[in-house]
Amino acid sequence: MMDDARKAEMHRAMEGNGRVGQRLLSETDAVRVWRIELKPGERVGFHKHVLNYFWTATSAGKSRSHYADGRMLDTEYALGTTRHYSFAKGESMVHDLENIGDTVLSFTTVELIIGSANAPLPLTIKPENG
Repeated sequence: MMDDARKAEMHRAMEGNGRVGQRLLSETDAVRVWRIELKPGERVGFHKHVLNYFWTATSAGKSRSHYADGRMLDTEYALGTTRHYSFAKGESMVHDLENIGDTVLSFTTVELIIGSANAPLPLTIKPENG
């Protein structure tokens, strides 16, 4: 069950928080590349996925995600675990990510701007290398 603060954060994200990682490493007309690195107990707040994307775990660990549809999912990752997601026109996914393990949990996420049915959400941040 989510507390009221997380519910409010989730509802704001449903309006379009496209910051799907902690650090935007690179952005081109074709892709956005993100980095997530969470110490035990840290989390990435609710965000909205509208673009086709994939992530790869760059460390082993455990996470918990809360989803806008009410699900909560605990996941265990091995180094190199990779998942791919795609969204039809108008589809999206809103969730958060919390490190519930006892090691640093890290991911690289690549959003595919070209080939996605939806336009990218606007960002108010610049890539670290640009």
